Amino acid sequence: LLRGRVHRMEALINGLLEYSRIGRRETPIETVMLPTLLAEIVDSLAPPPTFTIEIAPDLPTFNTKVSPLRQVFANLIGNAIKHHHKAAGHINITAKDMGECYEFAIADDGPGIHADYHQKIFTIFQTLQARDTKESTGIGLSIVKKIVETEGGTIRVESQEGQGSTFYFTWLKNPLADD
Repeated sequence: LLRGRVHRMEALINGLLEYSRIGRRETPIETVMLPTLLAEIVDSLAPPPTFTIEIAPDLPTFNTKVSPLRQVFANLIGNAIKHHHKAAGHINITAKDMGECYEFAIADDGPGIHADYHQKIFTIFQTLQARDTKESTGIGLSIVKKIVETEGGTIRVESQEGQGSTFYFTWLKNPLADD
C-alpha cells in the first residue's frame, strides 16, 4: 500500500514538472513520417494482443516539433488502451488536411465519456474513475491540451457513454517559433 502511494506521488510530481516545462524548452523542427512515428509509439505502449490499432495509410510527412507531437499521440493512444473497459479493443488513427493545419483523430470503442465531462477531462487533476481503480494522476489530458494549444492547435472530444470516444486535435503544418 505504501509503495503504491509513493509510486503515485512520484508520478504526480513528474507530471507536474512535465506540465510546467511545456513551451519553455527549445524544440528542434524535424521531418516526421507519421506512420513510422505512430508505429514506434504503439510498439512502446505494448498494447495487449487483443487490441487492434489501425493507423491510416495516408498520414502525412511534414516538418514539425516531433517531441511534443509524439507526447500528444502517446498520451491519447495510451489513454484509449488504459481506460478501455473490455479485454479487446479497437483504436483508429486518422488525419484530415485542413489547409494551415492537420486535424488528427484518435477513435476508440471504449466505455465513452458522459457529455458532462467533455471539458472537465482536460482540467488538471481530473479523473473519471476512483484513483485506486486506475493508475492515473489526472494530469495527462491537461498536458496534452497545454502542448496542443502551445503549438497553436485545438483539442476536443466527441463521445457518448458506452459508445467510445474520438479525440480530435489540430496541429499546424508550419510550427510556431519557440519564445
